[in-house]
Amino acid sequence: IKKVFQSNRREIMKIGISLPVRELENDLGAIKAFAQAADELGFTHLRVPDQVIRPGSGSLHEPLTMLAYIAAITENIELVPSVIILPSRQTVLVAKQVAELDILVEGRVRLGVGVGSSKDEYHALGQDFKTRGTRCSQQIELLRLLWSQEIVDFDGGWDKVSGAGINPLPIQRPIPIWIGTASSPVDSVIRRLGRLADGWFVICTPENYPLIMERIRDEAERSGRDPSSIGSEAGVAVVGPRESEWQDRVSGWREAGLTHLCLRTLGGELKADEHLSTMRRAADELASNC
Repeated sequence: IKKVFQSNRREIMKIGISLPVRELENDLGAIKAFAQAADELGFTHLRVPDQVIRPGSGSLHEPLTMLAYIAAITENIELVPSVIILPSRQTVLVAKQVAELDILVEGRVRLGVGVGSSKDEYHALGQDFKTRGTRCSQQIELLRLLWSQEIVDFDGGWDKVSGAGINPLPIQRPIPIWIGTASSPVDSVIRRLGRLADGWFVICTPENYPLIMERIRDEAERSGRDPSSIGSEAGVAVVGPRESEWQDRVSGWREAGLTHLCLRTLGGELKADEHLSTMRRAADELASNC
């Protein structure tokens, strides 16, 4: 998988896969088998979604805890919680948890963050829904300080740290932070991406992607950053209504200039063992046809 899109003209697009935690529910044997197979097949990263509280039924494991389990049973694959609803959580605690995860996997962590859209979740966690965007920007600044310095002095309004820090520091100083957005990011989110993000989780269509990416890079330039340093990652389902065209979609995203892609086996009502076989088939087809 890592060498599928090698080219003299462009960097290799990194191809990862999403852990289908909703469908695998509490089947730890299936979760372990899927994560280890993804690692062995050469997928570059494994993504796990976040939702602390939800209405109705359906399983969704806490991602940082789940990834700590996966850290012990994998060797090479990058672990990507995506996206943590950052303003609903305590900043310093997230810094400590993600730093610990980065140590456990010797620097194989990329943190995805976002602001979410569930008022109920914010209320249940005792946080302010209305200020989530501004707070998220501040939290990203503080996370990077906590991951890079042994002693931090920071007062941003919501968070205050005086002459203290987390110990031990992570392997990566700082850990990469990627931001998830809605399909049509508003101006404030574009500014946050351009000024603060190491990368962007893309939800828009391939047709709209270039214009949004251009706006993000313009904002990065205005902030004195290298626009080419900002990565981008979209998702492609290998099952479901668009199953027959998934390889064309992978190629299309690569031609659009994406740095990362995430395949998904969820959404096709597969059984646990079928997720594993579908992932293996997708890996084989990529290696054979792309």
